[in-house]
Amino acid sequence: MKFTRKASANWKGSGKDGKGTISTESTILKDTQYSFKSRFEDGKGTNPEELVGAAHAGCFTMQLSFLLGEAGFTPTNLDTSAKVNFEDGSIPQISLSLSGTVPGIKLEEFKEIAQKAKEICPISKLLKTNIVLEVSLQG
Repeated sequence: MKFTRKASANWKGSGKDGKGTISTESTILKDTQYSFKSRFEDGKGTNPEELVGAAHAGCFTMQLSFLLGEAGFTPTNLDTSAKVNFEDGSIPQISLSLSGTVPGIKLEEFKEIAQKAKEICPISKLLKTNIVLEVSLQG
């Protein structure tokens, strides 16, 4: 399978006082605002780090679902959060926290499959940072 996805950003003004918008081809984000305050403080809008976190959590969780299916399991629920750590102009670590409900699977097998998903998820492979994975199994 081969495809291309598009997104764009527009910025007006200086780094600290300016403001910008981010849009995606799907229009799920359309002129979504971002700024110094939304990135480095608590301002309204999005920021690149939370978008990377959302992309990584989504990619990893979908990859895990495919791998679980290949192993004969159907998850009832997979919930992943991504914590993107920004430090001195770089992202030294992303922490993925996974909680899943997968009938019939043992925790060790779930951890092994989740680890493989972390390693082969396209967004994981794209990122050059330490990726920490914490796994729990529900029910």
